[in-house]
Amino acid sequence: MSFIAARLSRIQPSATIGVNTKAGELKRAGRDVIGLAAGEPDFDTPAHIVRAAEKAMAEGKTRYAPAAGIIELREAICAKLERDNELVYTPDQITVGCGGKQTIFNALMASLDPGDEVVIPAPYWVSYTDITLLAEGTPVVVECPAARGFKITPDQLDKAITKKTKWLMLNSPNNPTGSGYTRQEIAGLAEVLMRHPHVWVMTDDMYEFITYDDYAFSTIAQVEPALFDRTLTLNGLSKAYCMTGWRVGYAAGPIELIKAMNKIQTQSTTSTSTISQWAAVTALNGEHGFIAEHNKIFKERRDLVISMLGQAKGIECLTPEGAFYVYPSCAGCIGKTTPEGKKIASDEDFVTYLLDAEGVACVHGAAFGLSPYFRISFATSTELLEEASRRIQRACAALS
Repeated sequence: MSFIAARLSRIQPSATIGVNTKAGELKRAGRDVIGLAAGEPDFDTPAHIVRAAEKAMAEGKTRYAPAAGIIELREAICAKLERDNELVYTPDQITVGCGGKQTIFNALMASLDPGDEVVIPAPYWVSYTDITLLAEGTPVVVECPAARGFKITPDQLDKAITKKTKWLMLNSPNNPTGSGYTRQEIAGLAEVLMRHPHVWVMTDDMYEFITYDDYAFSTIAQVEPALFDRTLTLNGLSKAYCMTGWRVGYAAGPIELIKAMNKIQTQSTTSTSTISQWAAVTALNGEHGFIAEHNKIFKERRDLVISMLGQAKGIECLTPEGAFYVYPSCAGCIGKTTPEGKKIASDEDFVTYLLDAEGVACVHGAAFGLSPYFRISFATSTELLEEASRRIQRACAALS
């Protein structure tokens, strides 16, 4: 009889964390490895945010925080949502967690009963399906191919909804593809949801500020105000503010749901770090010019990677509207053989080959629910991206 709970058999460890860990181990063992798996900016946290944390510590603001988050941060989140998204919330409609992942975990644990369904467009962030399963829900994965821009259509959504559907998970700009839904596309999905009043929408807006070209971000409760009371708007400080390790995510939604999420948090982490919360107040209320500066660099890196991958045999890649990922197809490499005589039968085989042959660490598409693709994060130096792209070109050319 196993000592481990049966519920753990439903889920897998995070594939992105696994690749990052393996790349780090290989580097420590002396291998020349370029890690393109990490979903975090390589820029340091802006100095004024760091100073805010230092000030909080010097002033003794180091004690327990309320489960919902300090009131100053919840007020700053309300101000941000009204300023940037035209959404009016009160502090009791806000909850702060240890990053976006815990916020999603709290929401699904608070709302799902066994058998409840969650519609999840694929490609999806690796944790959506596993958190759903851990909460005893049923993921309903809807494949959204490159031909549709990796985005779910109103018709697909309508067909996926059943009497058991409780949530639609919507992530734009998307991890892993970088695809962003236009306001018109969101309106089309909202129209379907209006016909199914039992379905709520959880919108993950973590990459809201990391966008390129002429893409304009919108969030669903902003596009369709009638869905406001059925929407949980998720966001955080990790990506645009370069605060991944500070662990600050948040959600805004109906008071009943927020209270339930806070109830779970009282019996888990209590709260995220009080020091991190004070830093987040300054991040949200302070100067934001660094975001545009970072986006300019990200766009240059995106364009470099897209150009160089376009020169790799068997690789095709769409240009993303946001985030800092590309999601290339490796379909042209499937079925080929490596110089060592091993056949490439899947995208997992392909990324294993890249790591073994050229020391390039990526994440295979199956982890995100759609194959045969792989995810590259371009949130690393231009020099490393250029070298990694050359290695991918070389690896592809060596296949026969």
